[in-house]
Amino acid sequence: MSALTNRKFNEEMIQFVGKKVSVETSDKKNYNGIMSAIDEKLDLVLDNVEGQGILKLIINGAFVKEVKLLEKPFDLKGLAERLARVFPGLVRVRDDVGAIIVMEKIKVTQAGVEEGAGLAADRVKAVYDEFMRDSKK
Repeated sequence: MSALTNRKFNEEMIQFVGKKVSVETSDKKNYNGIMSAIDEKLDLVLDNVEGQGILKLIINGAFVKEVKLLEKPFDLKGLAERLARVFPGLVRVRDDVGAIIVMEKIKVTQAGVEEGAGLAADRVKAVYDEFMRDSKK
């Protein structure tokens, strides 16, 4: 059970990377910025820290009291479900890398189609673009 719990925690933690977060430390300091990295000890790296004049900050996980996500995470599973309607049985979600693999050759992340070419990749891009438009409504 512990391995499953750790895996789930890591999957949740990965969703914070690239997002705006608020970090409170054990000495009551607060930092808002874009989380660019985090590890299993909660050591983390913040970019563009607001109001501090700090471009990049590394915080030792031993001092992290709380991390709050300040923006909605990308709905990777929602996009995968939509892609599965077009490519039934050919869509696999890789939470560990934050990507969807279509037909074992097309890689889609929240940034769009990152790998793959051809008609299938064009169709995946069209589904992605439609999903992004619908998400903004």
